[in-house]
Amino acid sequence: MKKSLLALTIAAFALAAQAQETKVTIGISGWTGFAPLTLAKEAGLFKKHGLDVSIKKIPQKDRHLAIASGDIQCAATTVETWIAWNAAGVATTQIFQLDKSYGADGMVVKPGITSIKALKGKTVAADAPGTAPYFGLAWMLAKNGLSIRDVKVVNLSPQAAANAMIAGTEGIDAAMTYEPYLGAVRAKPEAGKIIATTLDYPMVMDTFGCTPKFLAENPKAAQGLANAYFDALDLIKADPKKSFEIMGADVKQSGEAFEKSQAYLRWQDRAANQKFFAGEHAQFSKEAGELLLAAGIIKALPDMSKLADARYVK
Repeated sequence: MKKSLLALTIAAFALAAQAQETKVTIGISGWTGFAPLTLAKEAGLFKKHGLDVSIKKIPQKDRHLAIASGDIQCAATTVETWIAWNAAGVATTQIFQLDKSYGADGMVVKPGITSIKALKGKTVAADAPGTAPYFGLAWMLAKNGLSIRDVKVVNLSPQAAANAMIAGTEGIDAAMTYEPYLGAVRAKPEAGKIIATTLDYPMVMDTFGCTPKFLAENPKAAQGLANAYFDALDLIKADPKKSFEIMGADVKQSGEAFEKSQAYLRWQDRAANQKFFAGEHAQFSKEAGELLLAAGIIKALPDMSKLADARYVK
């Protein structure tokens, strides 16, 4: 009887602990830079901080719709995408930086094309307006005296765009994609060449954010999300082999293949986050917002002062 009572007591405590966990659903893609979020879930780091986290794979072009519907409360995406979402009336606030691309995003061109300026009048595969590849295309064109209106854009997801180049699809002269799909193009140089990456144009940086409602109602949970992410980065340093295996499995890569993909980006720890939100975030957001306006992706700037809340990285 005593044994039975003890078992019931333990079970009751377990249920109470579960009840205290804050439920949150996060929207991401298979982008290598988001992988520490998957690691945090699989390694129990979110639970350690009192969170019951579900992760949903949602294409970038649809992620804000999932937020607007209440299907997810938080998401990971590029800095300029938060501007577009807020401009479209989907209120969101960035709370920590995930990564910076160091060659993980790029433009692939068919043999014979020698410069970005030579793309004028040609066809480029890129994801939909409001996504990182589309913005990256607009950014690279602008830095070379062209605009998005100077090319014909065919909307393909990053994976489909890379596959189109590898297959030598007729009528597509260039494509915007990112790791791990860019790695597949690197492995087949006969399919085309990587003419530019974020090493040449450092404009892809990802952040994590949530709805203002979620943040206001769950400040402790928001801090837990940030802390779990930083814990995941510590785990990668402490046990890289196992961490790469866990993160790679989520995108159907071996640990070794994932390790190669992540070499083209830099995850941002707490110190890097503090530096980023001290000035770089606002400066980049201003330039990005102006380009989004010029490209016709947004019609007006949102309140730029409400795009981020840096209290969670201190």
